[in-house]
Amino acid sequence: MSRGRRKPDWLKSRPPSGSRFTEIKSTLRDRDLHTVCEEANCPNMGECWSGEDGPGTATFMLMGDRCSRGCNFCDVETGGMEALDPEEPANVADAVAEIGLDYVVLTSVDRDDLADGGSAHFAETIRAIKRRDPEILVETLIPDFQGDPEAIDRIIDAEPDVIAHNVETVERLQWPVRDRRANYEQSLSVLDRVDKKSDIHTKTSLMLGVGEYDHEVYRTLGDLREVGVDVVTFGQYLQPSRSHLDVFEYVHPDVFETWRRVAETEFDFLYCASGAMVRSSYKAGELFVEALVREGRSPEDARRRARAAGGD
Repeated sequence: MSRGRRKPDWLKSRPPSGSRFTEIKSTLRDRDLHTVCEEANCPNMGECWSGEDGPGTATFMLMGDRCSRGCNFCDVETGGMEALDPEEPANVADAVAEIGLDYVVLTSVDRDDLADGGSAHFAETIRAIKRRDPEILVETLIPDFQGDPEAIDRIIDAEPDVIAHNVETVERLQWPVRDRRANYEQSLSVLDRVDKKSDIHTKTSLMLGVGEYDHEVYRTLGDLREVGVDVVTFGQYLQPSRSHLDVFEYVHPDVFETWRRVAETEFDFLYCASGAMVRSSYKAGELFVEALVREGRSPEDARRRARAAGGD
């Protein structure tokens, strides 16, 4: 439905630029690392990487730049899977130290071709960062690992500070938005297991503009709270290419603000980031720290927990 339709003014973003952006990109290329910022053409890459108030946020994408699944909204290449790089966990930890991040976001492609879905590799990257500096806060945006509880437990045992897994859209639209191997109940089960097995904060994200109804979004918020999700984000779906899912509608900023208020006041989420250009890791560190302060905690609480868990 979006073909030939001009994007509204609120969806315009500046192209990435600046010395900080160039420095981070050079560091990543030197270590043959990938970011979801680049692979998924995130509209916030310039803002996050070139932030003047700190080192910014880069979301590292583990286990290659090709995914075993083919979701109709996603710009990451499908197929042609390669062997895991055993040096990647150390390389990510080195890059984090060189860039100077205090808050790190890790995500990955789906690796259904691997027996454990790549969960051990993912967990080792978390540990490598924490060994290098236990005070760094780590957020992980994990696949569903086909619902394998042992794989999910490997991530929990590595003790990141936030575990995110995206449901992406309302139950009715899981297909055609997502690959058929993903589904609503499976994603909820991942989030539910993290909540029941740990005190790690949980997070998820939904795209708007793919044909969802308001009552379905409202019901989804209830389902998420039912399984203990702490944080939710809303963003506008943008079609990466003509071969991807069409945009059903461009959602007005006022609607995003309404959903933010509903999530925080009616459903009592810890916080909700909601806006046309918001993505799952948008200002993740800044918003998480602010939420901890509102809880009467501080980033140091999480860092003390990391040190107590045995960080070097």
